[in-house]
Amino acid sequence: MTTQRFEPGPLAEVARERSGDRWTLVFTRDFRHPPELVWAALTEPAQLKEWAPFEAERSLETLGDTTLTMIDGERRDETPATVTRAERPVLLEYAWGGDVLRWELAPTGAGTRLTLRHTLDDREWAPKVAAGWHICLAVADLLLDGRPVGPIRGGQAREHGWDELNDSYADRLDAEQPDKA
Repeated sequence: MTTQRFEPGPLAEVARERSGDRWTLVFTRDFRHPPELVWAALTEPAQLKEWAPFEAERSLETLGDTTLTMIDGERRDETPATVTRAERPVLLEYAWGGDVLRWELAPTGAGTRLTLRHTLDDREWAPKVAAGWHICLAVADLLLDGRPVGPIRGGQAREHGWDELNDSYADRLDAEQPDKA
């Protein structure tokens, strides 16, 4: 449960690209933390459960099959996942259900530039996915700052600006003309 006021912050850089017959949301956000710390937040189960929409049964730092459990209130849905690339601390890629998530980390003078490439089937899901990752990664940033607010998942995200973020990302992504092929 969120224990302090949560502000999701400004919109991230986003784009939507065609990936064959699928679509990739490209979501870029800067962190004030070095790549090693961001990497740990992306791969360690104890940290993932504090910010991600799922819990991981094992570290995502090693290749192979695993299970990611989506959480929405009392509901828990186990989904198979396979880590296909794990190049500490610059690249993490895994298949999760039917989606592919590719996390790219690049050092900056002030911390890390994280680029998430989330490939999905339906072009119209990109704003929804962007809104969800926006909230999750804002929570991760606070966790890395040493100011954890607890995970904000599923329906609870609506209480923290998800609807407004979804609308704003839809506007931003629809302004792309045409979608990158």
